[in-house]
Amino acid sequence: MSLIARDPEKQTHALPLLSDKEIKLLENEIDAMNEELPELTNFILPGGHTVVSQCHIARTVCRRAERSLIRLNQISPVEDIIIRLINRLSDYLFVLARKVGKDFGVSETPWITKTP
Repeated sequence: MSLIARDPEKQTHALPLLSDKEIKLLENEIDAMNEELPELTNFILPGGHTVVSQCHIARTVCRRAERSLIRLNQISPVEDIIIRLINRLSDYLFVLARKVGKDFGVSETPWITKTP
């Protein structure tokens, strides 16, 4: 958040920098968790366990932050890496929810559309 809220012209001290290394770490963790999960063939409904639901809530907040950053970027430049990291973080949280559900023995509920 400090990287987003800062004013580069008034910045008085160095802030942590983000790099592709952080994004790659998230992607590696996503891949490792996905290896243990069944292939996703449908959308799934969040829930089944409190921790699974909390992961989905965190993912939703992350997606909302991503949309806000994209809107902010239209007014004031936001570093691309920040938006990419938030995007990958939300993907990580989705896969984490699935992995936690599997670890707790919770079955996934597919989202089935009703046709008239």
